[in-house]
Amino acid sequence: MWYEDCIYYQIYPLGFCGAPMQNDGQLAHKMEKVTDWIPHLQKLGIGAVLFNPLFESDAHGYDTRDYKKVDVRLGTNEDFKAVCDALHSAGMKVVLDGVFHHVGRGFWAFEDVRQNRENSPYRDWFQIDFGGDSNYGDGFWYEGWEGHFELVKLNLSNPAVTDYLLSCVSFWMDEFSIDGIRLDVAYLLPHDFMRRLHSHVRQNRPDFFLLGEMLHGDYKGIVNDEMLQSATNYECYKGLFSSLNSHNLFEIAYSLSRQFGPEDWTLYKGLPLFNFVDNHDVTRAATILSEKKHLPLLYGMLFGMPGIPSLYYGSEWGAEGDKSEGDAALRPAFEKPLENDLFALIVKMCQVYNSSDALRHGAYRQVYLTNQQFLFERKTGAQRILVALNAENASHTAHFDAGAGMATDLLSGQTVDFGGGFDMGPYSIQFLEMEH
Repeated sequence: MWYEDCIYYQIYPLGFCGAPMQNDGQLAHKMEKVTDWIPHLQKLGIGAVLFNPLFESDAHGYDTRDYKKVDVRLGTNEDFKAVCDALHSAGMKVVLDGVFHHVGRGFWAFEDVRQNRENSPYRDWFQIDFGGDSNYGDGFWYEGWEGHFELVKLNLSNPAVTDYLLSCVSFWMDEFSIDGIRLDVAYLLPHDFMRRLHSHVRQNRPDFFLLGEMLHGDYKGIVNDEMLQSATNYECYKGLFSSLNSHNLFEIAYSLSRQFGPEDWTLYKGLPLFNFVDNHDVTRAATILSEKKHLPLLYGMLFGMPGIPSLYYGSEWGAEGDKSEGDAALRPAFEKPLENDLFALIVKMCQVYNSSDALRHGAYRQVYLTNQQFLFERKTGAQRILVALNAENASHTAHFDAGAGMATDLLSGQTVDFGGGFDMGPYSIQFLEMEH
């Protein structure tokens, strides 16, 4: 399917478009900025754009007011429909963020409960105790997301709530012709809800993509034939940067072998997990890496490892952002895209990935490993690629059975001879297509 065969580009719309942090109710037609960036996305070879929340909300998007109305700070439904049409015309799919676990205090049904209390027809849409009180002095207690009472938990065991949310999904599919949904905090969503969602979207779109946000645990619990097609690979996210920072590539190598290796006990062989080096919730890669020259190596592992690669807007040119400074530091409004040396290298990696069946679908095998050198193989019947990285500021000669005498470095176009060992330059990343 298309969703496991392309590169994703993630945009946090409220930040990307420079919207006010609180909903001021003022209409601003800002969504066309995404259309202006389409040539940049085409240079990267992006196949799908993942939008974080863009529907009417109280503040940051994950506090929804209205699931069927684009946030006024971004524009109108018609504005976003034009963006979707432009992306589709450019050959890119559109994936939206579905925040179905909780809503904002400004959500229309919750406002009805605040006004009408026990007499509200929506009182059972939430977990409410009319004998208590909230932090906001509502005169009743309700359950929020992980203690955040600006995020009101929906009662997904209520069929009326589920039916309403599915009607919103149908609206998005009909109005914007979306191609998939990212499920926020999927690890907290009832499995029965995800099964219903799966059945609902697949009735009309057998190729509709459902991606779940999952931080830890067994990804197969939600990624299966009855629920979702992919989950965010936070295990490898952590290993990708910390293995470089700690000069211990055994960390990421262990995770990759555990998830995708050739052994019978491998957990996720053939499962298209959603891979990333940063996103809207975590410190950007260029900030979190101790050695900035490791950035190309980090992206080399991202595009070389099994699974689906995703880029977060701005990070393709090395934009920085520290989570400790607040979410706003991770979600800026860049005036225009920057195309520097890192961007040019990532473009080459994207080209290699998009043209390589082995990188998109091939089996994984560890070939050579030290604290600061790592080679692994991706292989299909027709193609064999070695991903080779040297995280050390010194040359290194790796001795191993390459199974071939010659190879072509797909990033540089140079020929590599494996006779007498494989020489790796300082801070180097290579994609080596082996001769048959």
